[in-house]
Amino acid sequence: MKIGLVGYAGTGKSVVFEWLTGEKPDPSKVQHGQTAMAEVPDDRLRAITAKFKPKKPDPIFAKIAFLDTPGLMTEERKDNPRRLGLIREAHGMVVVLDGFSRTDFAAQLSRFRDELLFADLEVVSNRIPKIEAALKKAKPAKEREADEAELALLRRIVAGLEAGTPASAMGLTADEEKMVRSFQLLTLKPQIVLVNRGDLGFNDPLPADLLALAPNAIQAPVRLELELAALDDENRQLFMHEMGLTEFRREPTIRAIFSAMGQAVFFTVGDDECRSWAIPVNCPAVEAAACIHRDLGDKFVRANVISYNDFLACGYSEKEAKARGLARTEGKTYAVQDGDILHILHSG
Repeated sequence: MKIGLVGYAGTGKSVVFEWLTGEKPDPSKVQHGQTAMAEVPDDRLRAITAKFKPKKPDPIFAKIAFLDTPGLMTEERKDNPRRLGLIREAHGMVVVLDGFSRTDFAAQLSRFRDELLFADLEVVSNRIPKIEAALKKAKPAKEREADEAELALLRRIVAGLEAGTPASAMGLTADEEKMVRSFQLLTLKPQIVLVNRGDLGFNDPLPADLLALAPNAIQAPVRLELELAALDDENRQLFMHEMGLTEFRREPTIRAIFSAMGQAVFFTVGDDECRSWAIPVNCPAVEAAACIHRDLGDKFVRANVISYNDFLACGYSEKEAKARGLARTEGKTYAVQDGDILHILHSG
């Protein structure tokens, strides 16, 4: 899963990229984007690993890719659609706002979302004349019907975008979303807002006008945390105390981003390793099995399941969970829940 880091130039996106991934920004990749991986840390998996002591001593966390994109321009906006085009193939986006030199967070976000509307409007509007031209030619009735349906849908989307309505708020059906999937509409993608704070204000509540636009918005003193991480432990603790920073926010931020993208994890536990796997929320068990290996999905028989909370209550003992009737057997369509411990049984 790839997540785009987006925002205006000067919001500190590249610093956020380094903070999340540990990868230094490469100036040669500014215009085309730079990708690096980040683990999705999970204290539940840490606890399971500490209990089981597998051959691989460290927990193996699910990973997500972050794509650092070129910042949008506030004055010369002609190139902004191209810059945003880099994230059309991404699953979702983190909108980075300037929280170190500005306080108008809601205004920043509103203006950025207008850029998304404009970029989508350009892509969809370019398609309409092509369909109209195609409909003037003779073609089989079934193809004509499909073209007419697409044209009607695109005109509806254009009208919505021109009125300031993102595609995600247009009530598109699953079939309609499938029809426009090739456009990779930016306003259909999940997003989360990150206010990139400076040395001050990171403990203040986010303003109500921002939360009205983005209820899941989060904040962190990104550069400050990078600088503190480079210190020895004694000085780090001293400066954290003086600055009023009680904990680093990188791990909670990654988990918040992961959740905002509609993702969850399940765990596999064994003598060799303990691992988390990323899946969409309510993913069917057969698809979760295929995340481990395609053959497990193809030859899926059933899944033995224990929820994390039940596993914890049983002292991380599968035997105890079975004795208490907390271990379940589920079929292909079972909606895997976040934190489930799965053991996949397969044929062959």
